[in-house]
Amino acid sequence: MTEILDINNLSKRFGSIQAVDRLSIKVEQGSIYGILGPNGSGKTTTLGMILDVIKPTSGSFTWFGQKISHESKRRIGALLETPNFYPYLTARKNLQIAADIKGADQKSIGHVLHLVGLDQRKYTTFKGFSLGMKQRLAIAAAMLHNPEVLVLDEPTNGLDPEGIAEVRELILRIAAEGKTIILASHLLDEVEKVCTHVAVLQRGQLRAEGRVDTILSAKDQLVISTKDTLEAINILQTLPFVESFQPERGSIHLTLQEGYESADVNKAMFEAGIVLSQLVVRRKTLEAQFLEIIKSEAK
Repeated sequence: MTEILDINNLSKRFGSIQAVDRLSIKVEQGSIYGILGPNGSGKTTTLGMILDVIKPTSGSFTWFGQKISHESKRRIGALLETPNFYPYLTARKNLQIAADIKGADQKSIGHVLHLVGLDQRKYTTFKGFSLGMKQRLAIAAAMLHNPEVLVLDEPTNGLDPEGIAEVRELILRIAAEGKTIILASHLLDEVEKVCTHVAVLQRGQLRAEGRVDTILSAKDQLVISTKDTLEAINILQTLPFVESFQPERGSIHLTLQEGYESADVNKAMFEAGIVLSQLVVRRKTLEAQFLEIIKSEAK
């Protein structure tokens, strides 16, 4: 896959505050890349630096294999702040003004209005829009010059459930057109539902990075107990379907590969002559997975 963005040891310090600390990630063409972390983790600062709005303290980044330039900026659409439109002008008129500012073709207005599902509301004034519609119009403005990459900062922030669903569906629709999308969010659910890849940030540092189905794999855990704990550990080490295990307070916590279940563990232990006094399935939430990432990497 072609690399769209390459961030190398990027750092930003504001006085005594280290907002971003030696961040290195790569974003491939066609991916929906989520930058996930709590407020204050460095997400917005990172987006500001790669969009040439904030000057890095150290490190570097490249877009499309080159340093950022006027030409590369034309290939990027971005929405970093609250939508800023004229409240008493219609959606279409606001986009006409935005197109003039961006130097975009006015003919693109009809396409982006259709893309964001507002073609039937093009003559409605901006002040009459819901928050979700306003956000979709802002994304339409960012798409006017048909960019290859769309960068979004907390795109569903402040929206009601209906607005959140609309924006999520829009992001997937834009990605289906072949666009690369980079979005920052503090919402686990948002990243898990729309992103293909994720970087987890905490206090400006990268804690985990990779495919969403690997990093945020909220798999069930098994908890087993036996009086032959040491022998059980020896057996678990030989089982190819056991992804990981950890002894803990007289029991063993383990995660299995996809397609396997507790009965497979029970069978293997029985065949080895080990009797389990406990075998419990614990459902693992995304929140628990996220907290594990943060705690384990922070040690």
